[in-house]
Amino acid sequence: MTAELAPRFHTVAIDHRGWGQSEAPGRGYALADMAADAEGVIAALNLRRYVLVGHSMGGKVAQLMASRRPVGLAGLVLVAPSPPSPMALPVSAREMMTGAYDSRATVEATLDNVLTAKPLPGELREQVIEDSLKGAPAARLAWPRATSQEDITEQVGNIEVPTIVIAGDLDNVDTPDVLRAELLSRVPGATLQVLAGTGHLSMLESPSEVAALIRGFCERLIL
Repeated sequence: MTAELAPRFHTVAIDHRGWGQSEAPGRGYALADMAADAEGVIAALNLRRYVLVGHSMGGKVAQLMASRRPVGLAGLVLVAPSPPSPMALPVSAREMMTGAYDSRATVEATLDNVLTAKPLPGELREQVIEDSLKGAPAARLAWPRATSQEDITEQVGNIEVPTIVIAGDLDNVDTPDVLRAELLSRVPGATLQVLAGTGHLSMLESPSEVAALIRGFCERLIL
């Protein structure tokens, strides 16, 4: 998806700690820790004007970052974001989530039954499975057991930059209705765009549509 934005915008993608190619400490997976990591990248690259884009857990991290009103932040894009309130799931269901990435079989089941509403192309599907299996144990456990339960509802009211929320109408993780009630109601001026036939992995399921929304949003900020 970033390739569709690259001709017009400079994009920087990072892996949160414990995932991808980032280091995997044994602790430090709170929202504030991940926000500090991203803020460090922004400082190291000396970005003077930028738009934050966050998906799912990363969307909640981006909300916390934006609530601090950092210098240079021009806008906020939240793609299928986790809302600022604690995840509304019982402990038993959250414990089941801790095993979602334990094996190829559990990753495929999660991918097919929870995360997507439309099949991913073969090569992309394999990449998602491979990346999921590489997640560090501490990172896999932190989100369902602790980080998803953090409450930043008071902080997000401080967000003052233009904000767009992109949701899939078939997202079973963070539904449009939940986002309207828990996020849109708290972030001043935030707008919602709902993608038809799309699940939680909207940037993979509907990449051109997501890229077009982000591109249009950023172009309006420039004008």
